[in-house]
Amino acid sequence: MNEMPHVTFDLDTLGVSTGHLVVPKGVDCEALLLPVISINKGVGPRLLITGGNHGNELEGPIVARRLVDWLPESQTCGRVIIAPEINPLAVKAWTRTTPVDGKNLNRVFPGRADGSVSERIADAVSRVLLPMADTVFDLHSGSSTWDLPPSVIMHPVADADLMNKMIHMGEAFKLPVTLVWEHPDTAGMFDIVAHNQGKVLICTEFGGGIVSADALAIYEDGVRNALIALGLIEGEVKPLTFGQQKSPQTFETLSSDELKSPVRGIFEPRCSLLDEVKQGGLIGVLHSMESLTAQPVEIRAPTASIVYTIRSGGYVDSNESVAFLARPLKV
Repeated sequence: MNEMPHVTFDLDTLGVSTGHLVVPKGVDCEALLLPVISINKGVGPRLLITGGNHGNELEGPIVARRLVDWLPESQTCGRVIIAPEINPLAVKAWTRTTPVDGKNLNRVFPGRADGSVSERIADAVSRVLLPMADTVFDLHSGSSTWDLPPSVIMHPVADADLMNKMIHMGEAFKLPVTLVWEHPDTAGMFDIVAHNQGKVLICTEFGGGIVSADALAIYEDGVRNALIALGLIEGEVKPLTFGQQKSPQTFETLSSDELKSPVRGIFEPRCSLLDEVKQGGLIGVLHSMESLTAQPVEIRAPTASIVYTIRSGGYVDSNESVAFLARPLKV
């Protein structure tokens, strides 16, 4: 019989406990030991913080490890479990997918105990860590592909009460943007599993491009604000600014707000994050690599909207996403 996933210490023990989440071995690789810390101060909110779901999004693991430095002394009640890198194979390889099986961890939840390594990781997180929490902060970022403002993102759920809790929890971070992102259901996402269990899962998106000190400071302060809102620590909420924006905004992005490239070429952005664009406003242009005389192909906004995220340049194929637009959320 295969070994079952487990944590190497008792999560119910009061105080600070450190150890590992054991992901059993399979036919494709040996067992994995994922570092975990539990800060248990007794009665109160139960929070799980995860980073490294996608291995090329490094801000999450960094912020999660920063919390380990100061949260044990600051936390006043409840329990916080932190797993900074739930996909260490992908983090070490700096790849979105797991190099061993080529799978996207965030598309295989709740996983399989007898599956490939990504599925075994998802099974271990779903079976061992998720049941211990009422709220989850899953820390993501835009990697080098997308440029986006520090944000909290959530997908719509049918349960109106749960949706309201998610929006309020997201806004508590005080990050520049809280976004409700409409999208076709994608099987295997971590948030779907959590939401089906009635848990509040907040996905933070920590910008893109390079990992910068200024951006990390915003992200850490945002998580700290959320910990204050949950009542896990004491302190004053910090207002956070990004560029010219001095107050948080709550947006929604619809499926129709995804802009795709009509042709292949080098994408050149012609706008900046959180720009307000009119209908027909220029978002970017595509330059052909096959002709020096071909005119750039323009990509324009179909409606008046706000630029939420934009491709960080680069070569794109036809029908590939280059930008997502947004608008203030209608309550």
